[in-house]
Amino acid sequence: MDKLAVQLGARSYPISIGENLLSSAKLFESAIVNKKVMIITNNVVAPLYLQQCEKTLQNFQVEHIILPDGEKYKTFKTFEAILNTLLKKKYARDTTIVALGGGVIGDIAGFVAACYQRGVAFIQVPTTVLAQVDSSVGGKTAVNHPLGKNMIGAFYQPQTVIIDINCLKTLPKREFVAGMAEVIKYGVIYDRNFFDWLNDNVDDIKALEADKITYMIKRCCAIKAEIVAQDEKEHGIRALLNLGHTFGHAIEAEQGYGNWLHGEAVAVGIVIAAKIALTKGLIEREEVEQIMLLIDQFNLPSAPPELMKYSHFAKHMQLDKKVLDGKIRLILPTSIGTGDIFSDTSEAAMQSVIGL
Repeated sequence: MDKLAVQLGARSYPISIGENLLSSAKLFESAIVNKKVMIITNNVVAPLYLQQCEKTLQNFQVEHIILPDGEKYKTFKTFEAILNTLLKKKYARDTTIVALGGGVIGDIAGFVAACYQRGVAFIQVPTTVLAQVDSSVGGKTAVNHPLGKNMIGAFYQPQTVIIDINCLKTLPKREFVAGMAEVIKYGVIYDRNFFDWLNDNVDDIKALEADKITYMIKRCCAIKAEIVAQDEKEHGIRALLNLGHTFGHAIEAEQGYGNWLHGEAVAVGIVIAAKIALTKGLIEREEVEQIMLLIDQFNLPSAPPELMKYSHFAKHMQLDKKVLDGKIRLILPTSIGTGDIFSDTSEAAMQSVIGL
């Protein structure tokens, strides 16, 4: 088992990465406040891992809520339904919520934990690549709104993150591939050596070779932890982790949440960001080609939906969380391994890449 920590003073917490961690009662017990535990999961993950989690937590009073699977259910309606259940069952402030699932479950369960009785403890148990390398770490919780993704939420840190890499063995191929967009993001925006390592280990990663998968997840979590420790609430450097997300979120919203997976949309967003950086003279053409090649090697899309033009992007991008003073702030790579935040990108530059 590998361990690292998110250093946030009194709110610091460990991240554990390894095989068969769903069976480790000690990892859970150290983070549970009292006897009452509510596991929040979905109808895809529950048949696979709920029974194991309940067995591991057999010394506690454990109940569960099973949600429908999919981004389209990350809504206020679902959020309210969970709160209704907690209230009806008289769960108190000493409750611990366990988020067992992918990014959608982690986001909505974390938001419930942030709001219920002004905040209760929660544990992240991510089961997808995307959640294991990114969304389970850092305390971003939210629900979607028809006008924008993740526009309503809270920064609220878990007690611990427990990453069992064996969960990836049951992950559908499309979900695995989509999660790799967030992995590639870390290399493009922060770590050239990691980008090169991904290039050198494509086949082993696809084959779920345990040592390579463990290293990949650990490196992503370490980068995320380092950045979050510096900028927990995204006033500065943490915004770099949104590379590709401004364009990706626009694709998700325009196409209907769930029709494009988050990682698929982010992959396209990374390519758009790299091409815009090229038009601004920020990055070399060869590096843009290297980024596109790595995205292609993991069978991720690199072009927007066929009928989606700049006007479709623009209406969603104006509602992006990174808009300040009416200006769209874009995260753009300045070389592989580095990037910056830019508020001076013209519509013409974006249109030249996306299309009118």
